[in-house]
Amino acid sequence: MGRKPQSVDHVIAGLRAQHYLADSALATAVFLSIALERPLFVEGEPGVGKTALAQAVAQMLDVPLIRLQCYEGIDRESALYEWNYPRQLLHIRIRELDGDDRDTLEQSLYHEDFLLKRPLYAAIRPNGPAPVLLIDEIDRSDDEFEAFLLEVLSEFQISIPELGTIQAVERPIVILTSNRTRDVHDALKRRCLYQWLDYPTYEREMAILRERMPQLNPSLSEHIVRYVQCLRTKTLQKPPGLAETLDWASALEVLGVETLSAEAVERTLGCVLKYREDMGQADHQAVTTILQEIAHG
Repeated sequence: MGRKPQSVDHVIAGLRAQHYLADSALATAVFLSIALERPLFVEGEPGVGKTALAQAVAQMLDVPLIRLQCYEGIDRESALYEWNYPRQLLHIRIRELDGDDRDTLEQSLYHEDFLLKRPLYAAIRPNGPAPVLLIDEIDRSDDEFEAFLLEVLSEFQISIPELGTIQAVERPIVILTSNRTRDVHDALKRRCLYQWLDYPTYEREMAILRERMPQLNPSLSEHIVRYVQCLRTKTLQKPPGLAETLDWASALEVLGVETLSAEAVERTLGCVLKYREDMGQADHQAVTTILQEIAHG
């Protein structure tokens, strides 16, 4: 692992070097998570930069990022390991041709070489430095999987009946994210440090857009951010996040747009709004009204 940050300011500078702008509260949470070897639980609306935070931390520390993407129905085997049965069968056939007896053959089957290592196993037994383990969208899993995760994160060890207990030599840096589609159990949250990640303020979003896309026309950048900020005040099924702001700016740049006109907005609003119901609120009159608000704002 690269040198661990020695202060909150080092975290702010280190993340900025990866084009991730963290405020002091978020940088403090990251610093303490690393220093205290405690998982960091980051909660917030989709698109506010939770996953990007884990990627930036891994880049800052110059270590691998291992991502466990949670989903409905995810289970222990999907997260930890599975035996590679086809490879075991091939091994059996080869050893039988060599004349191995049954006991020798059976003992040779259960070895790490025959494991399909899933993200949790790979994080506990990496082939290099301790990684950043991103457990993404934990709220999409169920209570049973949460209980399993709690056990793993408590000791950073796993038990495999055929191989015994495997302990992490160096604990990975763990970041869990949640879009808060449901409440995550308190027991898991208590194991972690907690940080809420909100939609960025106008000033912060402008700073992020300029950091990510310094080549963009300054006036266009300002109008993009003001438009998105205005959209977030509307009653939308899914207000646009920071990710949508960056996508929209990239699309407008590719199209050669220099001024945010009603036509440019209407052509590209699919970069910002992701639901038909929300798009229905973005007719020509609504777009024109927001542009007028921006012009007089």
